[in-house]
Parts: sequence; C-alpha cells; structure tokens
Amino acid sequence: MTHPHHDRVDGWEPAATELAAPAPAFPDHPGAFRLYGPRFQHNPAQLYREMRRVHGPVAPILLDGDIPAWLVLGYRELHYVTSNPELFGRDPRRWNAWDRIPPDWPLLPVVGYQPYTMHLEGAEFERRSTIMNDVLSDVDLFELRALCERTCDELVDGFAGRGEADLIAEYAQSIPMLLIGRMIGVPETGLPELLSAMNAATDGSGPEAIAGHSRFVAIINALLADRRAHPRPDIPSALLGHPGKLTDEEASWDLLLIVGIGQQPITDWIGNTLRLMLTDSRFAVTLSGGRRSVGQALNEVLWEDTPLQNMSGRWAIRSTQLAGQHIQTGDMLVLSCAAANGDPQVRPDSFEGPGGNHAHMSFGHGEHRCPYPAQEIAETIVRAAVEVLLDRLPDTDLAVSPDALVWRPSPWLRGLSALPVHFSPS
Repeated sequence: MTHPHHDRVDGWEPAATELAAPAPAFPDHPGAFRLYGPRFQHNPAQLYREMRRVHGPVAPILLDGDIPAWLVLGYRELHYVTSNPELFGRDPRRWNAWDRIPPDWPLLPVVGYQPYTMHLEGAEFERRSTIMNDVLSDVDLFELRALCERTCDELVDGFAGRGEADLIAEYAQSIPMLLIGRMIGVPETGLPELLSAMNAATDGSGPEAIAGHSRFVAIINALLADRRAHPRPDIPSALLGHPGKLTDEEASWDLLLIVGIGQQPITDWIGNTLRLMLTDSRFAVTLSGGRRSVGQALNEVLWEDTPLQNMSGRWAIRSTQLAGQHIQTGDMLVLSCAAANGDPQVRPDSFEGPGGNHAHMSFGHGEHRCPYPAQEIAETIVRAAVEVLLDRLPDTDLAVSPDALVWRPSPWLRGLSALPVHFSPS
C-alpha cells in the first residue's frame, strides 16, 4: 500500500528550516527514505541532499509499496558500481525481494526481467550490444536532422495559427515516436497507430496500458516479418541482416528497445530544455535568436534536470560493503544519475555551472551505458526540436507561472506533465 501524503517512513514532516533523519520504522532497512510521494515529485534534488546528509553517498530507500532498495547518490560510487559488473549484475532476476513483489506492482514493467539487451550480462550482452551499436552507428545524422526538421515543422503547423499550445502533448511527446517510426520504415499511414499504441503503453494504466503494449508489439513484429521477406535500407532490415545473426525473437526484443527506450527520455529532454529557456533569463533574453544558447541549454538540463533521474538498476552478486553500507547478495541498487550529477564532491559550492563540461552521468556509465550512437541520435533530435520551435515561434512565452508547472510522479524519469505557452499566431 502506498502513502501518497508521506514521503518518510514514519510520516513525519520536517520543518522547513531543519531536515532531520527519518525514523527507523523498517527493521531491515532503518532510516529509509521513500522514493515517491509529493515531496520527491516536487523537489527531488532537496531530498537527495538530505539523504546524502543522513546516510552519505549510498542511502536506504523504499520504492512504491515500501519495497526496500539502495540509492547510489555519489558520483564516485555510481562510477564504481557501473564499472564492476562482476560484483553488481544487470539481470533483475538476481533480486532477493521477488517474494515480496505483488503481481500488480506498478514498477514491475520497469524492474521486471525481459530479454532486452539492457538486462543481459556477459558474452550474450556483448554479442547483442555489438549488433545494436553497429546498427545505430549506420544512422546518417545529417539525414536525421533534415527528417527531424520536417517532422517538427509539421507539428508546429498544427498549432501555430492558434497562438497557444501545450508543448508536451502537442510537440515534445510526438516527435521521438514519429521520427523513430519513420526511421524504422513504418508507413506514413501507420504512424498514428504506432503513436497511439506507444502513448497508451506509456501513459495508461491497467488494461489500457496492456492493450497499448500489445498493439505496439504487434506493429513491431509485423514490420520485422515484412523485412525478413522484403529487406530495405532501414533499421529492422539491418538488425535481421547483421552477421551476428539475431533470432527473430532477439530482433523483436531489440527493435522494441530501440523504438521504446528513447520515447520518454527524448520527450523529457525536449520539454525540460524548453522550460529552462522559457524560465531562465540567461536563456530567455536570447530567445529570438537563441541558437548560440541551445547547446548550452541541452547540456545544462542533463546536469540539473536530467530526464533519466534514476535507473533500475544493479543487483549485488555477492555481499559487499559500499560507502559504509552493508549490501547483501541480491539487494537492488538504484543508480541516481541526478544525485550523482549534483554530488558536492564533484560540484563544490564554487561551481559556476556546467559550461562545456559533459562529464555528467545522465547517459549512465560502464558497459551498460546508453550506446554512443544512441546519444548522438537523441541529441540531434532534441537540438532540432528546440531550434525549430524557437525559429518558428520566436515570441513563445509561458502561459502560466513557472511555479504552476507540474512534474510527472515517476521515480525514474523527470519531465513535465504539460508546458502551456502562448505566442503570436502565424
């Protein structure tokens, strides 16, 4: 059972001027902080700071339903965990808490094992990840940029004449799926159904989400069957034709990963960057010609408001010590990219902003990090999306107070529920 009004295990709310340690209400996980609830949703950075003050760089946490885990907050500790796959495995079947997980646990779609490349280990991971890197490396970024500009222009055309829009629902959320759908060869007439299925799977709950996911899988499998019979110069055909010889099932899982894994993070990177540029005077003053500041805004978001806040995760292969905490065999470690990016050991008080520093953890680290070609694809899409919007609607402004913007309640991703704006109709 969740407790939506409490984010500490004993339900005690700290005074604004003094943040005390949580009470040890759970004997097997004393002093744990809840990684959900309104306080986490509203200001996760403050909660990370308190966790670090109370526990250091590795803190006990409770996931939805008060399921215990560890949160790796420290930059060096995250680097260590992701650099030692022989000690911290990627396969969630190692988890020692499965007997406590109900079949309707809301985090199951993220935490539960599925034979994606990201859940594999050892030689099998190396084989599958090599194939994915090879396939994504063949994407022409210049062609992708042109395709992205055309797609973004089409979306802006849909609301430019109204003088108002929600840049999440009407823009950022549609861009990655429409682009990736075109990249994998989905016919133009099939793109609305792909977008509808993916949105239902991502935003829905219960039967709606299950039905959306089933439609999504059916679209992908039909596409692969067609490419098996009729190869084309596209990503599905490249997966099937790779010398690594994926089975049909492996190709299906990996194409599902390529299409699905980038949807929400790219949406949130676009939305968070637009929010920054519309609310921060350092960027807003150059909106009408803001191309020189877009790259800086993209990087600053990855440091300060990264879409991928926390990753699930790693599982201890054997008992060990990490930053003074005793980690038992099978314990889950949630990797906090956001907290690591704000670690005072690498971000002292004198830190004046990221500038051109790209040493953030927003793409992960180690062998299971986001593949470099995927990072380049994501940045190409996000940069084009932001620049096209600012070029087309240069006087865009928030339609509500910045404080009225609402963040989605997710322990993994940080993004806005809506970004309402107004501008001169065109």
